Amino acid sequence: MSLTQRILIAMGLGLAIGAVLQWAALPEGHFVNTFLLHGVIDGGGRIFVTLLKMLVVPLVFVSLVCGAASLGDTGSVGRLGGKTIGLYLLTTSVAVSMAMLIALTTDPGLGGDSIADAAATSTFEPKTVPSVKETLINIVPGNPIAAMADGQMLQVILFALLFGLALSKAGASGVTLRSFFADLNDVMMRLITMIIALTPIGVFCLMTKLGATLGLAEIGKVVMYFVTIVLALSLHAALVYPLLLKSLTGLNPLIFLSKMREALLVALSTSSSGATLPVTLRTVEHKLGVQNNVASFAVPLGATVNMDGTAIMQGVATIFIAQFYGIDLGLSALLTVVLTATLASIGTAAVPGVGLITLTLVLDQVGLPVEGIALIIGVDRLLDMLRTAVNVTGDATVATIVASSEGQLDQAVFNAKEADSAPQPASS
Repeated sequence: MSLTQRILIAMGLGLAIGAVLQWAALPEGHFVNTFLLHGVIDGGGRIFVTLLKMLVVPLVFVSLVCGAASLGDTGSVGRLGGKTIGLYLLTTSVAVSMAMLIALTTDPGLGGDSIADAAATSTFEPKTVPSVKETLINIVPGNPIAAMADGQMLQVILFALLFGLALSKAGASGVTLRSFFADLNDVMMRLITMIIALTPIGVFCLMTKLGATLGLAEIGKVVMYFVTIVLALSLHAALVYPLLLKSLTGLNPLIFLSKMREALLVALSTSSSGATLPVTLRTVEHKLGVQNNVASFAVPLGATVNMDGTAIMQGVATIFIAQFYGIDLGLSALLTVVLTATLASIGTAAVPGVGLITLTLVLDQVGLPVEGIALIIGVDRLLDMLRTAVNVTGDATVATIVASSEGQLDQAVFNAKEADSAPQPASS
């Protein structure tokens, strides 16, 4: 079986076993709960996610150094960077605008009395969210090593870009170091391949834990909110991205989506575009045909600044909470939500659940009660899976569009029938 088939089977089997464990309602101290569910299965899932996260900082740093060095050498880094960031901001603003339009049509927060008890039974500890000014200032690393150790991805990205550009201008010394980073990048790709082989096991553990802990009753509390976000996410992934891809490149969106399935399955399982980054980068290069110098620049950058799924959640959640509390948002407030959600998505860390934290910034900007977040906690874990899949799709879409515009897309690879496994990276 292909890796995709094994992942799908692992997802289905994990959810089924988890549902059976939940239905059985075993006592908390039972051997199955203590040793199997909260021990082996929970531990296995956490180890898999940690293995993926282990690769993120070195992968982002090495990939962006290689990408910036090669682009700086050709003088195209400014043009390519402008296209990439411009497309990311465009798709994010479209995402949150469309989400709010759908929410204003479906009115998910009206008739919210049936879920009033959710606010009383849920707890949320809002963290202090930095202002836009502080976010921009914090992009500059005071200590690059500390930024890597703390996982401050915006700081790592800026340092990697500057370091790569310096390599392209450093003459003979730069050539030597560029060769070293190219070799290191090959090693990272081989390490990714090794860890990806464990994906079915990790997915099985994650889905079993999810199936055993997430009840239908939780979803029932906010069913219209849930449906509205799923609708907005689906339209963005199945309509906006394919239209952009087709109109700007002429490529077949169905081929694109079919080759993205492994990355999407990992995104659904981990709820982290950062943890999915190794798989996304591998897919974009080896299955979609994006050249390394573009992929190594656009994909890691997208994993940090392109959070369309998160922006959609924030747009719908703002409308939902405003309607639930009977607060009327005027046009200026709606425009503020679009701007704030777009900027907040840039500073959103690529880890599970962080969208709830940045949502406090959006709510605060339009004067809505932050306590309303308690209403949506119950289903956020499931929605986090879906919006991560949208984020990953957006990263790959923008990388493919930019590569095509720069003549850095191998259309033969893009259109080729997908092999059972991606080719191994070439040795230097």
